[in-house]
Order: sequence, then C-alpha cells, then structure tokens
Amino acid sequence: MTLRVLVVEDEPSTREELNGFLADTPEIAEVLSADSGEAAVRLLGGAGFDAVFLDISMPGLDGMEVARVVSMLSRPPAIVFVTASESHAIEAFGIGAVDYLLKPVRPERLADSVARIARLRRAPRESAPTDELAVVQIEHSRRTVFVRRDDIQFAEAHGDYVRLHTAEGTHLIRLSLSYLEDVWAPAGFVRVHRGYLVAVGWVHDLRVTSSAGLVACTPAGDVPVSRRHARGLKDRLMDAARHGELGRAAR
Repeated sequence: MTLRVLVVEDEPSTREELNGFLADTPEIAEVLSADSGEAAVRLLGGAGFDAVFLDISMPGLDGMEVARVVSMLSRPPAIVFVTASESHAIEAFGIGAVDYLLKPVRPERLADSVARIARLRRAPRESAPTDELAVVQIEHSRRTVFVRRDDIQFAEAHGDYVRLHTAEGTHLIRLSLSYLEDVWAPAGFVRVHRGYLVAVGWVHDLRVTSSAGLVACTPAGDVPVSRRHARGLKDRLMDAARHGELGRAAR
C-alpha cells in the first residue's frame, strides 16, 4: 500500500527534513507540504490524503485547530503531530491522533508512524483482529518483558508512549492511545477520558471524588472519567455485569 501525505510545518528547515525522510520511506507515494495552517486547510479541502504530519505551534491557525478541521472531513486522514513540546500530548490523542512525535524527529520514529498508518489504512477499525497485541513485548535496556493484555487494567497517554497499568506495576510502550483503542476495543477496552483507556472487566465500581470528579476504580488505581464518556462507560459496565464479565480481580 502506498500513501499520500501532507507535511504542515512553518519552519522551512524542519519542513524540508520531514519531506526528505518521508519521501525516502517505501510506503509513501507522494509528499506535499504546507507552511501554515491556512495553507493546509486549503490543500485538505481539495485533495485526498492518507495522513497529515502536523506541527502544533504555528502563527495563525495552529495545529490543534487544523486537526479539528481534519476530523470533520468525510474521509479524514490520519493525524501525526510533530512538535517540540510534550504538553499537548493528552489533547492530541483526545483529538484522535495516531502518533505524537517530538522534535528533533528520528527517522526510525517517523518510519514507525508510517507503518502504523499503513496498517490502519489496510484494516478499518471495525475489522481489527481481536488477538492483535494480545501480548505486548516491551524492550528495556538489557531485557524484554512480555505483558498479557488481559493483565492490563488501564492505559494512560504519556507523551510519545502509553503507560500500561497492571497489578504488578506499570510499563511504557511506544504506541499511541488511539491505536490501542482501535485494536483492543474487541477485548473490552474503552475510552473513558481523552488520555485514558480502561479494561471494563477490571472496573469494580465508579466513585465521585472531590479532586478528580468521577473515577473508575480498578485494583491498579483510579481512572478519571470525563463527562463526555461517563454515560457510555456506565452502559458498558451494566452490559458486562449482565453477562458476568466484571470482577476479574476476584476470580
């Protein structure tokens, strides 16, 4: 599969560097570029793209505003944010970004993003295989850890990574929260906040706190639940309770 992508970056040297990296990637058929958010919106409105590599801090229309325009397209391209700051990561994944790259961008990280986009284009969300990432392989400096998806109680966006929470501790993996939401939805993981997924079967109750508002309580910790996602989570929990799928920790 070959991809048509758009690079949106106001800094000329960074724009040229990204264009060069992407043009050398086998999955990329064509790379176009825009030097502002306004120019990007004009291009996106007139031609189809598979992905947009988007800077956040730009004069005029910034990257977050462009991303919201992208999300309204009938066939929106995948969004990869390319930025110098980690501060927008949770908001970025809440918008539905596939990846979040920090400058200076390493070619191998860019290649990872392109490969992920190609996989998503080949396999629509509704047909994502239920066993994808059933076991997560995490590389440390001198060892490899294998974590079963069924042991993961919730996942938290963390910059370029996702932090996976289990009863034994936490693990960082270089994937986007949106990607995990796609491939783990059939296994019972649901979005409860722009920066969090929770495994429905691990939730033993919901609680209102003075500091975080509504939280989903799991043995590994409390997970914040936004107002936007509260009703959907309650419906999923009720359905899971009817089918005897709650309370994994007690089994």
